[in-house]
Amino acid sequence: MNYENLLREHGLKVTPQRLGILSLMDQKGHISVDELYLNIKDQFTSISLATMYKNVNSMMASSVITEVKIPKQKSRFEIAKEAHGHLLCQECGEFMDIELDLEKIVDDVSIKSKYKLVETSLVLSGICPLCQHSSASPVSIFPVAHSHI
Repeated sequence: MNYENLLREHGLKVTPQRLGILSLMDQKGHISVDELYLNIKDQFTSISLATMYKNVNSMMASSVITEVKIPKQKSRFEIAKEAHGHLLCQECGEFMDIELDLEKIVDDVSIKSKYKLVETSLVLSGICPLCQHSSASPVSIFPVAHSHI
């Protein structure tokens, strides 16, 4: 992915910090601002958390990245792409994209509720296949007992 072109196409100035942020987002898939900051401050020692938020907010306002709101957690961010849903494992914290026909879901909800929907974010949570097969333990919030391949 050419991050320079992506920024320019959305009318944003190309800066080393923005390129670093996009590279990390592309690598991680979904990442919080705090995680971004912890991962990028080694590369850009003078970057502040406020600068990180400013860059994330400007890229979000220009639709380069999108916010994924997760109940009871900090939001994560990803590079904007086709509409899709997300899956969250309640045990290990795995968070991944799932392709769904969100347009159909939005249409169905709009028809049934008479709402004019202006924002769509779908996060489904449950227990991933690896956690289902691991030793029986009470549901906890992200002990990260295994690695998904």
